[in-house]
Amino acid sequence: MVNRLFLIIALIGVPLSVLGSIFHWPSVIMFIVYCLTIIALAGFMGRATESLAIVAGPRIGGLLNATFGNAVELIISIFALKEGLVGVVLASLTGSVLGNLLLVAGLSFFVGGLKFKRQEFNIYDARHNSGLLMFAIIVAFVIPEVFSMGMPETKTLSLSIGISVILIVLYLAALLFKLVTHRGVYQHKTDVVEEHEEPEWSKKKALIILLLATIAVAYVSENLVHTFEAVGEQFGWSELFIGVIIVAIVGNAAEHASAIIMAYKNKMNIAVEIAVGSTLQIAMFVAPLLVLISLLFNDKMPLVFTLPELISMVTAVLLTISITNDGDTNWFEGATLLAAYVIMGIGFYLL
Repeated sequence: MVNRLFLIIALIGVPLSVLGSIFHWPSVIMFIVYCLTIIALAGFMGRATESLAIVAGPRIGGLLNATFGNAVELIISIFALKEGLVGVVLASLTGSVLGNLLLVAGLSFFVGGLKFKRQEFNIYDARHNSGLLMFAIIVAFVIPEVFSMGMPETKTLSLSIGISVILIVLYLAALLFKLVTHRGVYQHKTDVVEEHEEPEWSKKKALIILLLATIAVAYVSENLVHTFEAVGEQFGWSELFIGVIIVAIVGNAAEHASAIIMAYKNKMNIAVEIAVGSTLQIAMFVAPLLVLISLLFNDKMPLVFTLPELISMVTAVLLTISITNDGDTNWFEGATLLAAYVIMGIGFYLL
């Protein structure tokens, strides 16, 4: 039912997006069309990566889901940087961290917990990810904020570039550690596949759909960025709220759906890998990559967030670590994460 709905929205939404951009239809209407179209296309990306994940296993599957889920946001962010919307990009990165750690993980734990009293996942991966989260958010994001207070803009940008390069190198090292040098070393009983599941699509079909959906998302995303200013004025939304809530939810729609479905099927390793792995990819790869890409445009993006953004991200990391470090979860822990997300959402809306 949901898949058929996504197909209908995509078939209607993509032509409407093209016509709307050519004939300059009202920004508010096109904003809604673009958002719905991206979510529908993200649904296809999620199904394609899920098919590939069944073949590749939970870790690589989770990584694929996170990567193609974040590809949507990366595309939106690059077009936003091109338009000089640095604040929106930084806010959307904040929104991705909060969305993945609190909304995606929260919904996954809550939905899965309603069906299963207790759900387990790999405790070793959880602890490994905790250390990386502490480093990526609390060290790499707080340091530029603190040091930039006594620095001119040029030095702040230089500091951001240096930290960005280190983050990317460490992220690649983390992938090497998890997928190559220590693959299978930290096994957990939940890593054992209980049943053989057939992928929805063949490898070739999944890759073709993934490619076509990504191209369509790139086109729609560019048009979406042009509507931000008009929509903000119309609804009274700040640049911060658009980035933290709207862009983050639309940009990460694919992995939101995938993680919840996996949790409902009691595949918690993949669900946690999507939620936490996606956060790490945003913080350690996407954010620093955008800093480096911004050097190609007029408006450069230093890795400096506002105080509300920074405190929200640190709080989300500490709460997530305290909940996931035991490798065990239930619906109440999911509700706790969701409550934190709603509180922060209200704060950003009123800011």
